[in-house]
Amino acid sequence: MKQITQLLAAAAVSMAIALPAHAETTLTVHYPMPGFFKDVMDTISKKFMAESPDIKIQFASPSATYEEGIQTILRQVGTSEMPDITFIGLNRLRMLDERDVAVDLGPLVKKDGNMAEQGFSDTILKLAQVKGKQVGLAFATSNPIMYYNADLVKAAGGDPDNPPKTWDEVIALGGKIKALGNGVDGIDFRWQGDDWMFSALLFGAGGKMLSDDESKVAFNGPEGEKAVEVLHRLVTEGGMPVFTKPAGEQAFAAGKVGFEFQTTGALRNTIKNVGDKFDLRTAKIPLIDPVNGRLPTGGNAVVILTHDAAKQDAAWKFAKFAAGPYGASVVVPGTGYVPNNELAAKSPEYLGDFYKQNRLFQAGLSQMPVMIPWYAFPGSNGVKVTQTIVDNLSRTVDQSAEPKEVLDDAAADVEGMLPRS
Repeated sequence: MKQITQLLAAAAVSMAIALPAHAETTLTVHYPMPGFFKDVMDTISKKFMAESPDIKIQFASPSATYEEGIQTILRQVGTSEMPDITFIGLNRLRMLDERDVAVDLGPLVKKDGNMAEQGFSDTILKLAQVKGKQVGLAFATSNPIMYYNADLVKAAGGDPDNPPKTWDEVIALGGKIKALGNGVDGIDFRWQGDDWMFSALLFGAGGKMLSDDESKVAFNGPEGEKAVEVLHRLVTEGGMPVFTKPAGEQAFAAGKVGFEFQTTGALRNTIKNVGDKFDLRTAKIPLIDPVNGRLPTGGNAVVILTHDAAKQDAAWKFAKFAAGPYGASVVVPGTGYVPNNELAAKSPEYLGDFYKQNRLFQAGLSQMPVMIPWYAFPGSNGVKVTQTIVDNLSRTVDQSAEPKEVLDDAAADVEGMLPRS
């Protein structure tokens, strides 16, 4: 009996040696804005791990905003805390590139061959490039849209089926909604947090942030003056109070605000929070210049940070999966972001029929032809520049300074933060 046991043990050892070892690669992934992305990330990672059982995804603590996200990653560079993969705001990719933090995905794209077959057209690839370098793959892309309470619009004498198409019309109707009383406000415009919604007004007027050589501020020209004047009038004529971001969202969802202007990425949460309290509608955001106006592309890109060869292969596989057709088919209905993968947008297997069945999502999709990159300021002061613009805009909203003074002060402050050659 003892001999049989020894033989069985020897056979087990022999089989263990003969069978290949199952090596598991663990990737640590960081992402921002869990209110938008936690459920999305959980869904995508579970599907990925089911299809790639040799790769495990574990999440680092998420960051509340894109700004906090980039600062967290820059603090962790060179430490054991730095994740293998991160999702970075499109306007902060430049900061990673200038510090040579992100892995250049160019060689991986080239090795893969025809990325268009996977839904990554040249146009889509360029969304996450910095001066031609492939810093990441666009994961979630958005543009700003108009959300409106059709019940309040109707009560104020407007036509919910024909929402305002100009800022003058928005402001006039917002004022009428404010006049309804009962604690109702006309407008909430998401100016807080970063410069994205300001750039929606600036780019919508045909303007730009800096000169072509990036040596001088350009947002204080005629287009910038029109942009800040609109923000000023939203308050003085349109019935917009001094909301914090959460307060504005809560007031709109409660049926106490007529119009809300913010990212299409907040659509799923807005639908959930509004429920059946009122008739929620969406529409295009007005452009100050309907011909030359453009809109900033918000959102983020998946970026590989690890330089470990084995992990890089696994990270590239995950990046393509997250930014690919399946990932897009989770992101769009799970948030409201517009599709950044052409296979996902066209195929009935993914999102081909989604927009026909979900009218509220059509506004963001219809604005894709006028989307341009979210501007990334050069140098090490990118986050400070953004905060400086926001701080100055707050003086317009709280009516402590006139629009021209606000614009001039912001320009002077930002000018001093630009890198000097």
